[in-house]
Amino acid sequence: MTHAIMLEGMKKALALAREAAAEGEIPVGCVITAADGQVLGRGRNRRERDHDATAHAEIEAIREACGRRGSWRLNDCALFVTLEPCPMCAGAILNARIPTVVYGAREPKSGSLGSVIDLFFEPYGFQPEVYGGVLEQECAALLREFFTLRR
Repeated sequence: MTHAIMLEGMKKALALAREAAAEGEIPVGCVITAADGQVLGRGRNRRERDHDATAHAEIEAIREACGRRGSWRLNDCALFVTLEPCPMCAGAILNARIPTVVYGAREPKSGSLGSVIDLFFEPYGFQPEVYGGVLEQECAALLREFFTLRR
């Protein structure tokens, strides 16, 4: 995957994260693209609005992409997310067979692609490629600003 494609996908995810922040949600955004670059799924955190612990950006984007595809297999897609996925989202990525994951900021409390644990390193029979730190400073700054305003 080229750096330009990673930046383009992450910029789209950041726009969704900003929308989440504007609605009082933790600013995390996610975009899933097909191999040709077409956006298949978009998501942003909606836990507060939906009163749903599973309403993470990645889950929302995976649901939309699967619906558009008419299949649970997203084995030729890439997922771009502004924050390192948690264990639930990492599991959903594995289950959807998404081969490429690009994330922005690391998550030291629950990050499951290396910060706390690397679930993709475990022998599940499927191991996505991971590119971390893409637009990391912008992603981290959005989170810091959100939490500073809430405190």
